[in-house]
Order: sequence, then structure tokens, then C-alpha cells
Amino acid sequence: MLKILKSHPTFKRTIDWVKLIGFTGTAQVGVQALGLLSGIFIIRMLPTEEYALYTLANTMLGTMVMLANAGIPVAVMAEGGKVWQDKEKLGEVLITGFDFRKKFAIWSLIIGIPILSYLLLKNGATISIIIFITLALIPSFYAQLSNILLQIAPKLKQDIVPLQKNLVLVNLGRLIFLALSLFILPVAVIAIFSATIPQVLGNLHLKKITKNYADWKQKPSEELRGKMAGTVRRMLPDAIYYSISGQITIWLMSIFGSTTSIAEIGALGRIAMVLNLVSVIFSMLITPRFARLIDSKNLVVKRYIQAQIIVVIIFCFFITIVHFFPHQILWFLGSKYANLEFELLLAIIGSSLNVFSGIVFSLYSSRGWVMNPALYIAISIITTTIAIITIDISSLVGVLWLNIFIAFVQFAMHNTYGFKKILKI
Repeated sequence: MLKILKSHPTFKRTIDWVKLIGFTGTAQVGVQALGLLSGIFIIRMLPTEEYALYTLANTMLGTMVMLANAGIPVAVMAEGGKVWQDKEKLGEVLITGFDFRKKFAIWSLIIGIPILSYLLLKNGATISIIIFITLALIPSFYAQLSNILLQIAPKLKQDIVPLQKNLVLVNLGRLIFLALSLFILPVAVIAIFSATIPQVLGNLHLKKITKNYADWKQKPSEELRGKMAGTVRRMLPDAIYYSISGQITIWLMSIFGSTTSIAEIGALGRIAMVLNLVSVIFSMLITPRFARLIDSKNLVVKRYIQAQIIVVIIFCFFITIVHFFPHQILWFLGSKYANLEFELLLAIIGSSLNVFSGIVFSLYSSRGWVMNPALYIAISIITTTIAIITIDISSLVGVLWLNIFIAFVQFAMHNTYGFKKILKI
């Protein structure tokens, strides 16, 4: 009986999935733990004023990366999913993606650096500090952009082990560099620069891994560029809007709040980053497989619902833990942030909704589906404006409630669109 069970295809697939999820989950727990330790170390080492500047710089970094991507990774994933078994064609897709991204990266810097400079100046940074932070931010910006595209080939091939090892080494290196540097000079610019070096080294190793699946000697394809341009044109308005709305809590605090509030919301965000574990595992294991599904309505909708049920269960677990053990969690941030129990719960709820929305978006966009940006942005702007008018955004609690409201609206829109496209198969 046992022999028959072991030989059954379903049993074998189940065991393979358990092994894959077990390894990926273990590695990602390590990655997130290292990232959390790095974040907590920065929070504890930097004075409140310096951590506020670091939070602003990191937020703008994320915004610029999102603008520079502008749907390019989605287009590369979609095109790569069609030729993932052909080394030369997959290489052509990646090379075209890298080439296509150059102009977007430059324009992202042109837009982002002046805005960051203004916000830093408004929150107490001197001209020299602004220059140093900017110089430290640019290499980190390019390193993150490259990392996103370099991960696509291993994800499509589902060769997760080397990808996970690289992630662990990068995060371990970041923790070591931060520990060595911040003990000597605990300032924001050192924290930014120290986190960049391991990422650059990790990208070099990741490119070697990618050579096993993609031929880097290929040249950019005009045909592929045209296809990617079509995806980018549809996604660019959404990317522009989401790059602003995705970090609206930080932007509002930097304009209407205080330096202390910026530091507090940044510190809470570090704790909420634990939720990224779910997003990363999905992007590595679920999204590529969802992209490869045949166009069968029943199959696609089944996998779509299954994925969301799993996410709901996981996030309910996280929120329950935070509700019952806020003091123990806030202990990691230090005494400066020990009184933020309710704010922590709101931050986790908002982050859960944001990550959930991102997972839903990554699922349907991996199949090349793009929501009409005009409709999406119009609804988002209207609801966000109403929320800003009705909620006190000068307080940390008010901004966190605003974040929950916006995240829920985005989740509802993405999920509705995803089901609509699936039902049209």
C-alpha cells in the first residue's frame, strides 16, 4: 500500500512541493531575520534625527526603483515565461529588458533626487549631508534595479537553491558591514552605503548563476522592445501613481508631521517588513508557476483562490501575534519606540493589506494582464482625497488609518480585476 502511495503522481508532487516550500521558507526566514536584525541595529544605533533622514532616503530609493522599473520586470517575466526553456531567447529577453530600462533609470534619478533633497532639507539636513546621502543612494539604486531583473531567469527555471543562497549571503554581508561601520560612525549616509556594497557583490554572483539559463551574448531585440513597450505604456501611469501612494504615510509625515513621527513610522515599518517573507516566497514559487499555467479557466481560478486563502490565513496569524504581544515586539526597537502598541497593530494591518494587494497584482500581471490605469488611478485619487480630508493626517495614528484605507481600496480593485480577467479565459 505504501509503495503504491509513493508511486502515485499526486503524492510525488506533494512531497516535491513540501521540500521546495520547506527549503525556500527556511532560507527566506533566514533572509528576513538578517534583514530584521540589520533594521533593528540601524534603529538602535542611529539617533532619532539621523534615523528620520535614513527613512526618507530609503523611502525615496524605493520610489525611484519603482519608477525606473515601470512594468519592465513584469514585461520581462511575461516574455521570458514564453521562452524559458530556450537559453538564447531567454538571454535576448533579459538583455532587451536591461537595455530598455536605462532611460527609465536616468529619468527616475532626475525626478527623485530634487524631491529627496527638499524633504531632507525640510527635516533638518544640511547641504553637505544631502550631497553625501545622494551619492550613497545612487549606487544602491542601480544595484536594486539589476537585482530585480537578474532574479527572473532562476525564478522561471525554478532553480531556487542558488538564488536563496545568494540572498542569504547578501543579507549576512549587509549586517556585517552595518555592524562594523555604524559602531564607528552612526550616521544615515554610512548606513545607506554599507548596505549597498553586499548587494553589488551579490549581483555579480547572481549574474554568474543566470548564465546557466540565459545567453548574455545576445543583442537587444526591437521586436521584444516593442512588446515590452506596450506593457510599460499600460503600466507606467500605475507605476507613477503607486510609487507615490505606496509610501504616502512617509510623505505625509515628512510634510505635515515631525522628525520624530518620521522616525517612528520608519521603525514600525521595519517590524512590518517581516510580512515581506510571504511576498518573496510567493514571487519565487507561486507567481512563476501561475504565469506558466495553461489558459484553462477552471485551473487558473482554482489556483488564484487557493493562493489567496493561504495569504489570508498567514496574515491573520501575524496580526493575532501582534495583538497579544506588542510589548515584546516593541522591545526590539528600543525604549524610544516602546509606547507604540496601538500604532504597531495598525502598521501590521496596513502592511498586510499592502502585501496582499501586491501579491494579487503580481499573480495576474505575470500573465500579461494590465489594468486600465485611468480607471484605477481615478478611483484611487478620489478615495485617497476623501480619506485625507476626513482623517487627521498630522498624527501618526491618523496616517496609519489612512494607509489601511488606501491599501484596502487597492486590494479590492486588484482582486476584482484579476477575477474579471480570469473569467474571460
